[in-house]
Amino acid sequence: MGISLLPDEIKAAFEEQRIMFQEMQKSFQETNAMLKASLEQRDILIKNLREQIAALQKVIYGSRSEKTIYIDSHQKSLFSNGSEDNTQPGTMSEQSSPSETIDIPAHTRKAKRSHKEIYADLPPEKEIIELPEEQCFDSNGRPLEKIGLEYLRTEIRSKPATHKRIEIYVQKYKALNEETQEVQIIRPDVPVPLIEHSYASASTVSLIICNKYFAGLPLYRQEQIFKQQRFPLSRTVMANWVITVSELYLEKIYLRLCKLIVQQPVIHADETPIQVLHEPGRRAQQKSYMWVYATSKRAKIQIRCFSYENSRSGERANRFLKDFNGILISDGYSGYLKVEVIRAGCWAHMRRKWVEAMPKGVPSESSTAAIGLKYCTQLFEFERRIENLSDEERAIERQKIHVKGDNKPDEEQEPPSAKEILQEYWKWIDSLGATTGKLKTAVTYALNQKQYLETFLDQGDIEISNNQVENAIRPFVVGRKGWLFSDTTQGARASAVIYSLIETAKANNIKPAEWLEHVLLVSSNRFAHVPNYDVDDLLPWSDEMQTKFKLK
Repeated sequence: MGISLLPDEIKAAFEEQRIMFQEMQKSFQETNAMLKASLEQRDILIKNLREQIAALQKVIYGSRSEKTIYIDSHQKSLFSNGSEDNTQPGTMSEQSSPSETIDIPAHTRKAKRSHKEIYADLPPEKEIIELPEEQCFDSNGRPLEKIGLEYLRTEIRSKPATHKRIEIYVQKYKALNEETQEVQIIRPDVPVPLIEHSYASASTVSLIICNKYFAGLPLYRQEQIFKQQRFPLSRTVMANWVITVSELYLEKIYLRLCKLIVQQPVIHADETPIQVLHEPGRRAQQKSYMWVYATSKRAKIQIRCFSYENSRSGERANRFLKDFNGILISDGYSGYLKVEVIRAGCWAHMRRKWVEAMPKGVPSESSTAAIGLKYCTQLFEFERRIENLSDEERAIERQKIHVKGDNKPDEEQEPPSAKEILQEYWKWIDSLGATTGKLKTAVTYALNQKQYLETFLDQGDIEISNNQVENAIRPFVVGRKGWLFSDTTQGARASAVIYSLIETAKANNIKPAEWLEHVLLVSSNRFAHVPNYDVDDLLPWSDEMQTKFKLK
């Protein structure tokens, strides 16, 4: 019997059940779609969390090196003609096998220094081992005759630091005035104390400064060392000395460095956190920052400037660089956008993103990230080849477009220029489909920074990475692991001043400890007579400082 022959009540019930079933089916489909989307999101989250765990494990337990260990030795050049290999990027050729052997090209290595070269600058002393006096006679009682010395060996002997208590007196003289018969007391000019009413000397304070800011030895450890050397010098006294000489003498040189660095054509910039316990209006747990600026590797004078700020806002960099009109090289931090100058990106950061995107447990030759890493490696190899050229020649080489001969094998083709490498690199980036996790982070970074990563192409005077300032900031980061925090803003400011001077001294290849002692001696006497004295002759690159304190 058909539905049409059923009573109306039953028809209505059937229709109601049908509509309800359709709604339930639709609801089930929607729920299923939601659950499926939720599972996909969960899988993505799990993948991202696993990548984060792997990255953290690498930070804690793994190698920090960024050497290109992931590139498959069998992978052909990214710029090959392609006539002999149809392997797609990110896959391994079937002909390749991990068990194959390859020839390693010969290379040169710097010869190790001999022992004589290592201790050549140490003054020699002779130690002669002789027979005891009672054995210097033969069996007949006659004295033995010396016939010459035989070289035995060389030893380097060291003594712990010693401290002397120097009690300074001034010799007084008298002269009799024959006309008035009055006695006149005459005294020589005396050197001014480094700090009034203190037993601090330039040598002791420079030792404390270099121990902390050059060798990374916190004041509390120095306190223990001084105590063992029978000189119980407290960390509070040392901190006060450091802050005082920084404010009185070293800050004058620091301000001069800050004025000179913004006159340079290229500046590298970076920033790193610092904790200051007693900062007005802020909790001890809040982060402050040390901003660091460095001149280019190719600059005529090498300057490093540290600037303590209580914020990471780009306004801080803009304020420091307000008189700067050159090219600013930095990482991808958006705060630098507030500095209205030409900006250049950092390819070392770009390379780091691909290293971080390398999946754990996946063969490197089948990894997409390995391709991105290889492009970066080729770019750095190209830069090494043109390192010694002039700025103009470097710009020309970077922009070259080579005409490749179709009949030439790959090994006879000219290496690609920087522009050619970048052209292929951006094509490859654009060809990538949807990505997730660390790989997505690397691709996003590349696309967001594209404009700045290409700045170097027509600027021969800049480097392709921000390593110049990262090398300057590294001693601060290492030292921070020991001293952990600054107690006051004055201490943080003093740290910025002193790190600037020490890193500038190192960059100009002079001895920081001896130079700082000289600066303190000269500055204390100049300050006593002319508070606004000139410091240009004390700058590390001056002829006098290079002559006196240059490292051999």
